[in-house]
Amino acid sequence: MTKYTDQGKQDTRSGYGAGMTELGRTNPNVVALCADLVGSLKIDTFIEENPERFFQVGIAEANMMGIAAGLTIGGKIPFASTFANFATGRVYDQIRQSIAYSDKNVKICASHSGLTLGEDGATHQILEDIGLMKMLPGMTVINPCDFNQTKAATLAIAEHHGPVYLRFGRPKVANFTPVDQKFEIGKALMLNEGTDVTIIATGHLVWQALLAAESLENQGISAEVINIHTIKPLDDKAILDSVKKTGCVVTAEEHNYLGGLGESVSRVLATHHPTPQEFVATQDTFGESGTPDQLMEKYGLNNKAIEAAVLKVMKRK
Repeated sequence: MTKYTDQGKQDTRSGYGAGMTELGRTNPNVVALCADLVGSLKIDTFIEENPERFFQVGIAEANMMGIAAGLTIGGKIPFASTFANFATGRVYDQIRQSIAYSDKNVKICASHSGLTLGEDGATHQILEDIGLMKMLPGMTVINPCDFNQTKAATLAIAEHHGPVYLRFGRPKVANFTPVDQKFEIGKALMLNEGTDVTIIATGHLVWQALLAAESLENQGISAEVINIHTIKPLDDKAILDSVKKTGCVVTAEEHNYLGGLGESVSRVLATHHPTPQEFVATQDTFGESGTPDQLMEKYGLNNKAIEAAVLKVMKRK
C-alpha cells in the first residue's frame, strides 16, 4: 500500500541533536541554550565541538528565554531547548513579551512532548502546548514525525527568520521519511493518495496513520494520508484539495483536541468547505504515568483509534 517502511526506530529528540551537530559545523551564528537537560536533548556533540557557543542556564527556563531573546540582538540564532512543558507553559509570559511580541529570531526546541513522555506522568506531559504557541502572532509551530524529519526541520528553522516552536518527543518511533529530504516550512506532505477519506496527522501519529491506512485498504477503503508537520502556517490548500475529493476527514495528534491541529483544520473547513470531521486526540484531560504504548492505547492515540474514527466519519458523508 505505502512506499514508506520503518528504517529502524529512533527517537525524534536524537534527530534534533543530529541537526544541531550539523548546524554547529555549518552555521557559526547558531548558539544553543539548555535548562539542565543536555543529555535528554541530545546536544552533547554540539557542546563538545562548540563549547563557546553553549549556555547552560540551569533550571531557570524564564531566564533562558530572556537570554535567547537578547542574543538575537547581536545577530546570533539561539536554539533554546528543554522539555515541552517547561518550554511553553512555565515561560509563556517571557515567550509572549520578549520573543513573539518583539519578533525575535529565537528557536524554542521542545522535547518530551505529549503523552509519550511516559512514566514521568501528568505534571510533565503537556498536551496543550500546540494551542499555546500557535495563538502567538508570528510564531511558527512545527511538529515533525520521525528522526529524519526532525533533523531536517532543525536545519530548516535556522534559515527561517522569526520565532519558531519545534516540538518533538522522547521515545523511539518508526523512522520512515527520506534521509536527504528537503523540509519546507508550511508545506504538507502527501504520503498516500486515496479517494474515500482524508487522514491528516502530525508528529508521532503520522506513522500510526499509515498503519491505519494499510488496514483500511484491506477492508476496501482508500485512505489519503497527509503529514502536517507545520501546524502554523497551515497548508490550507493541501487540506482543501484532499477533502474536496474524499468528502470526510480524520485528524490525529498527540495533543488535546482543544487548540490543536484538529481545530486548525476545522477552521479551514468551516471557512471554505464544511466537511464531516473526527478527532483523534486527547479529550480535554491530563495524562498519567505509564509506558508510551500503554498511554497511547488508553487515550486512543494509535492506528486502531484512527481506523475507528475513519469508519465513524465515513458514515457521516
